[in-house]
Amino acid sequence: MRAEYINPFIESTVDVFKTMLGANVQRTGLSVNETFCPQYDITGIIGLSGKAHGDVVISFEADVALEATRTLMGGTYTDLDEDVVDTVGELTNMIAGNAKTQLQSLEMSLALPTVIVGHNHSIRFPSKVKPLSLPFHCEWGNFSIEVGLIESPVDAHIVIG
Repeated sequence: MRAEYINPFIESTVDVFKTMLGANVQRTGLSVNETFCPQYDITGIIGLSGKAHGDVVISFEADVALEATRTLMGGTYTDLDEDVVDTVGELTNMIAGNAKTQLQSLEMSLALPTVIVGHNHSIRFPSKVKPLSLPFHCEWGNFSIEVGLIESPVDAHIVIG
């Protein structure tokens, strides 16, 4: 994955957490992975396609997801219920959408987000993609973002019709 593809996701994450949740986040590392097994409790996944394609995966500790939901929706949340699933899906969509606007030259489209609750699952990125892992920390706990994009072949953009 090209390095210039990752900065928009970092900036978008910082911006979404600051403007939508009033929370400051800090990136705590960067690594390259072969596959990804989310270590946290709830995970949002969104696909991107265009001149580059791949996936963005955001995995949250339960406390981060619960506090984000409380901040966005009000009320008290103690379980990873439908509202929390919706919040994680929306955060995934916002972070990927904001990053996409910074990567306009790639003319990407976003799929609908999918949310997985629980442990012991792995996520496979497209072949030849080595996702970059970006762990973050905020006042509510930890979360991580995996970004795996690869440029699409030039002839993949031809539409016959």
